[in-house]
Amino acid sequence: MTKVKHATSSLKRRKKVLKHTKGQRGSRSKLLRTAKEAERKSLISSYIDRKKKKGNFRSLWIIRITAACKEEGISYSKFIAGLKKNKIELNRKMLSEIAVNDKRGFKSIIKKVKA
Repeated sequence: MTKVKHATSSLKRRKKVLKHTKGQRGSRSKLLRTAKEAERKSLISSYIDRKKKKGNFRSLWIIRITAACKEEGISYSKFIAGLKKNKIELNRKMLSEIAVNDKRGFKSIIKKVKA
């Protein structure tokens, strides 16, 4: 009779890998070696994309602020420079929220920047 080594632990490990790759196409969800590769690659991609997400949001905020500034006849760069000159410390996230949800408030900020 042959000797069984690590039967339950290796089965658990295989099951865990295959569970993570469930839903992928072809052998990536069926065969252990390709499933391991797919899992490793997906974890790397998710890590990278979590970092990219922050830059994506920043660019979205800048686009919103730019659009609101153009309506008031000022460029984004002049607006940001005016904020720094007048020592108004609002981050881009809050500025974009104000630009989208509170038009009057954003206009008052632009008046302070232009003055």
